[in-house]
Amino acid sequence: MTEYRDFAARQRFRSNVALSPDGTFVAYAANTDGPHNLYVAPVAGGPARKLTDHAERSVRQVAWSPDGRRLLYTADFQGDEQFQLYLVDVDGGPARRLTHAPGRQHVLGSSIHGYDAPSPFTPDGRSVVYAANDRDPAVQDVLVQDLDTGAVRRVESIEGTLLHAVSVSPDGRWLLTSGSHGNNDSDLGLVDLHEPDAPLWVLTAHEGKRLHVPGPWAADSSGFLLLHDTGGEFLALGSYSLATGAITDLATPPWDVEHVAAGGGVRAWTVNEDGVSRLFVLRDGKLVTLPELPSGVIESLSVVGDVVTFLLATGARPFEVVALDLAANELRHLTSSAPSVRADFVEPELVRYPTHDGLEVPAWLYRPRGDDVRGVVISIHGGPQAQERPQYNYSGLYQYLVARGIAVLAPNVRGSTGYGKTYAQLILRDFGGDELGDFEHAVKFLHGLGWVDPARIAVWGASYGGFATLSCLSRMPSLWAAGVSLVGPSNLLTMARSVPETWRAEMADWVGDPDTEPDFLLERSPITYADAITAPLFVIQGANDPRVVKAESDQIVAALRGRGVEVRYDVYADEGHGFTNRANEVKAIGDLADFLVSHLDGAA
Repeated sequence: MTEYRDFAARQRFRSNVALSPDGTFVAYAANTDGPHNLYVAPVAGGPARKLTDHAERSVRQVAWSPDGRRLLYTADFQGDEQFQLYLVDVDGGPARRLTHAPGRQHVLGSSIHGYDAPSPFTPDGRSVVYAANDRDPAVQDVLVQDLDTGAVRRVESIEGTLLHAVSVSPDGRWLLTSGSHGNNDSDLGLVDLHEPDAPLWVLTAHEGKRLHVPGPWAADSSGFLLLHDTGGEFLALGSYSLATGAITDLATPPWDVEHVAAGGGVRAWTVNEDGVSRLFVLRDGKLVTLPELPSGVIESLSVVGDVVTFLLATGARPFEVVALDLAANELRHLTSSAPSVRADFVEPELVRYPTHDGLEVPAWLYRPRGDDVRGVVISIHGGPQAQERPQYNYSGLYQYLVARGIAVLAPNVRGSTGYGKTYAQLILRDFGGDELGDFEHAVKFLHGLGWVDPARIAVWGASYGGFATLSCLSRMPSLWAAGVSLVGPSNLLTMARSVPETWRAEMADWVGDPDTEPDFLLERSPITYADAITAPLFVIQGANDPRVVKAESDQIVAALRGRGVEVRYDVYADEGHGFTNRANEVKAIGDLADFLVSHLDGAA
């Protein structure tokens, strides 16, 4: 019989791929044989070389030194997200740890939404820039660390701002920073590195909620590219001038510009058109005619001369590291992550359905071939300010379910990104509110399809998707045959009090204030309605999760078991908010897939 492990991608990548300064190698983190480790592969093609061999730590971010001889990376321990910085020679040898603040987080600029910083090094390679909450666990400062002496210059964060170090201008003078005031609001700033006591200079101060996402510097240090939504609903590509303080728009499509990279007279950017990435390349001021790319998702864009690298996935193929050779007009796959099974995978169909207040909800439908009556899993993405996209999600889970005769409907309900900032902000302070109607109308949409069995509809999700799953099961219990929650919060009040300390200032605007609005948060929490849950439930949790702590899953499991409701509870002692170890990931997703199959009676 077909097993899920046959559909699992052979490896999964972290979200940033770094192109070497000379454009000949890529560096990336992959979980090929355990946790994510650091690899380097030639852009011309050929086997990758493994540079680290961590057994319990997992590499997250990676960046090249200006001379291409060293790699800087971050890694955490068993998913705890308390990242430390390491430096390793590209030619091999042991990694050197640069930070020594256990229980604190150190992050590079590439953690910022939609942008991979070209290098956290100063142009001379003598120092690195990063952000950390080592001074105060609730405050994230920016630091500049000398690699020879270890001396650190600190730029303290402004109150209410989660500060990130982005990159240093090519002339070595300016440190570009990003300050987040929440998922929907951020500013950019500068620090003069030539002045030892220079304060942070905020460039994009504004009223209301606006996003400013940093991009690469101009070669002459006169300014930088950025993404911003000051002019409308979507992120536009612009250029910021240090001389005038003005932003000049360069691309304003009716969708979000997502990634931007530049180098050597080439500028590349992607546009998220209804969930599908479109790549654009400008060389010497003219748009380049590119080879046809598969309809899917592009992440982590880098440019050096005629080489463009990125991660590419479709609904039927997992992410791969690819290189686009502009001179040869050729796309080259540098990795092979395809699953072992040789199956005729289905591509998802983009559908829309009306919801309770007149909005239309976009969704991706994966339907098994044939006219048989099917069960369906509604898959709810995390975030919630994120987006379901055609990208071999959950390492092949959807394709496995389809092979077992079960369809998948993956909606982008209110709060999802990609459809304008108004739509994305509908979820703020409304968790467990109007989006429940979107899930109810997803079920109604399925009932209207002639091939769906209304008695065989399940729901599952991770993180916010887990919260939404528990909300569906507890507040609309008659609709579901089964449910699965992976690292999902069950109690918004206790969640808001236990999230990482650097997040807590944002909780009041995001879900509600735990100090002044405890009744409101409990009224929106699945734990309050746990007595109504009747469908079989499977709960999966990482013991080291710093975002949704284990107590969130403990609560809902205890409430159900106390009533004799069927609930399976698996805790992974060496994982956090999701999976860093491939063996754990394959087991957990395989178990939840088979749980869903068993309750939906899919065809073998």
